[in-house]
Amino acid sequence: MGATRAERIDLRQRNPKWKNPPLFIDMSTCINCDACLRHCPEQLGAIFNHGIDVVIVPELCSGCDKCLPVCPVDCIHPFADWETTGYPIEWWEEPGSSNDPYQ
Repeated sequence: MGATRAERIDLRQRNPKWKNPPLFIDMSTCINCDACLRHCPEQLGAIFNHGIDVVIVPELCSGCDKCLPVCPVDCIHPFADWETTGYPIEWWEEPGSSNDPYQ
């Protein structure tokens, strides 16, 4: 069911109880300040530095909006169509890796 972060990582599945859509970062506007990453709750741990980009893995993002008020350039937006639009599978290299800031 993806209740814990570890389960969501293992299953690559978003918690079905979450009603808000996950968020995404518009990298054409992002200034790589990492404020969002520092404010993502540890139990979610959805935001990562992936190469030169800052990304949000949708299955790990509850849409809690904790990152929104700290973004100085307002580059974080709802990602309502994430399941149909898709996102790079390479983002899954970060959760659980040595680069995972939430471990």
